[in-house]
Amino acid sequence: MRVLGVDPGLTRCGIGVVEGVAGRPLTMLGVGVVRTPADAELGDRLVAIERGMEQWLDEHSPGYVAVERVFAQHNVRTVMGTAQASAVAMLCAARRGIPVALHTPSEVKAAVTGSGRAEKAQVGAMVTRLLRLDAPPRPADAADALALAICHIWRAPAQNRLQQAVAAHRTPAASRTQTTPGISRTPGAARTPGRAPASRTQTTPRTPGASGTPATPSTPRTLKGPTA
Repeated sequence: MRVLGVDPGLTRCGIGVVEGVAGRPLTMLGVGVVRTPADAELGDRLVAIERGMEQWLDEHSPGYVAVERVFAQHNVRTVMGTAQASAVAMLCAARRGIPVALHTPSEVKAAVTGSGRAEKAQVGAMVTRLLRLDAPPRPADAADALALAICHIWRAPAQNRLQQAVAAHRTPAASRTQTTPGISRTPGAARTPGRAPASRTQTTPRTPGASGTPATPSTPRTLKGPTA
């Protein structure tokens, strides 16, 4: 599995490519940062990030792209810039048909260091150890991008099994709602096959004694007239 991790940002967009599978040693294929000048127009900065992303995608052809999920902060301006850079990365991947996964900073820290509250220095140190590097990648955005790629490689198998379990659970429920082919139900028809439905408007004439009870003979009525 080859994953391109993206730590989005307008000034520095960290990018790192890691290859491997869960449970085995991982290999770093490349790491770097796409930079844009802070005094440039927003549109020009987004175009620069797009061009940088396209170059990395062309060079490494990853099977997945892992992007840090944007979360709320007090600095709205920083959040907006991060979200815009994140959208550019997802757009470049989607244009090529590459699946995109989003991971929160806490998920990445927990996957790499074992603690969702780890500091950036701890993340850099663990990335250096896991990828067998001589020194932590600089700047920290590059190390965070590699951590995102590592996180996705380790979490992807569990996520796939969960998705398969959910899909398998939904399939029987969907099949129960389908109508059996070849059998059509008519309103008012009998549910038992081969038995003709009884007409609701037809009345059966009652024959004396037909119900099994002996018919009672009618008693003649005698008219009484005046007595002489």
